[in-house]
Amino acid sequence: MAVVPPRFKAACSLSPDWAKACNEVILGIGDIPPEANLGFIYVSDVLVDDFSSILTYLRKKIGIENWSGTVGIGIAATAADQLGRVSAQEVYDNPGLAILVGAFPTGSFQVFESGQIETDEGVKLAVTGEGVESWLDTNTPYLSVVHGDPRNYDLPLQLSSLAEGLETYLVGGLSSSRSELPQVANHLTESTISGVFFNDNVPAITGLTQGCSPIGPKRKVSSVEGQQIFSIDGRSALEVMKQDIGELLSRDLSKIGGYIFIGFPVEGTDQDDYLVRNLMSIDTSDGSLNITEEVEVGQELFFCRRDNEAARNDLNRLLDDMRKRLPSPPKAGLYYSCLGRGQALFGPNSEELTVIRQEFGDMPLVGFFANGEISHDRLYGYTGVLTLFY
Repeated sequence: MAVVPPRFKAACSLSPDWAKACNEVILGIGDIPPEANLGFIYVSDVLVDDFSSILTYLRKKIGIENWSGTVGIGIAATAADQLGRVSAQEVYDNPGLAILVGAFPTGSFQVFESGQIETDEGVKLAVTGEGVESWLDTNTPYLSVVHGDPRNYDLPLQLSSLAEGLETYLVGGLSSSRSELPQVANHLTESTISGVFFNDNVPAITGLTQGCSPIGPKRKVSSVEGQQIFSIDGRSALEVMKQDIGELLSRDLSKIGGYIFIGFPVEGTDQDDYLVRNLMSIDTSDGSLNITEEVEVGQELFFCRRDNEAARNDLNRLLDDMRKRLPSPPKAGLYYSCLGRGQALFGPNSEELTVIRQEFGDMPLVGFFANGEISHDRLYGYTGVLTLFY
């Protein structure tokens, strides 16, 4: 029986020298998959000043013209090093370069970027890039892998507009960096959104895992001004929060930062999906809570906590669910996780990525730790978004 060559390969380098890092990932990739035509690339922000040189070098040496990716304070990869050794690695605060190259069906994808244009109806999202219009004329992008600019205040609206306008399912994350925030759409760009459209000739599934778990029941906002919630269920917001988080935490509210959050149920979903937002401050004088989201009277919410056990349990739930949904073993993956997860939530030694590797083995996978995660048509926080090609 003939051996079927792999369609995907991934490699990772931790070299601080960009040229050496490029050569190491080229060695790690080894033989390029036949008909390879698309690459995903992620660099840690330590290498962001060299990103343009890295992209130019890899395009020339590997011979793939189409690339998508971005920068992250942390990057992640289950990939080979220059000696061909496969491992799961999460790289924070250090040089890191990870690439995934794949052979996708001809005409099945389109790299794109976007910006804002002024119209008579106001500011709208414009999708641009060589060949984008003609591709969209003949294809429906059922799945879109996207990277976004966290500096754009109306990005959530842009994401929902893109998803609705093109009837596409979005997966991805927002760039994260302590300096520049470039994305890759065959070249370096600082677009609102960039990425890759895929039509239904690319078999893939995707899923989302939460890093928090609800505590207490769903409640309704009774009084609010913008982001400041004064009352919930007709009572002081602070009083309700204390009831739900319990007496022990309520004794010293200074200890709940980074542990207690606000969850907003997502309407119209057939699962317990919710958006997590930060609790910014508490005003004990009037019992109000200030959060990172504008809220309306009557809106449902609940309090939730972020901890290792809840995150691990939900990640295992996601992986079990995706394995059951897969009609065949996955060939490659993309994983976008929150900066608040990774080593901060799962511990050191690349433990979050190791959980995925334990489920799916040495499947080539790359991704990064994001400023926010994108799933379907929404921007999430403290989540992980996994996409598997099969």
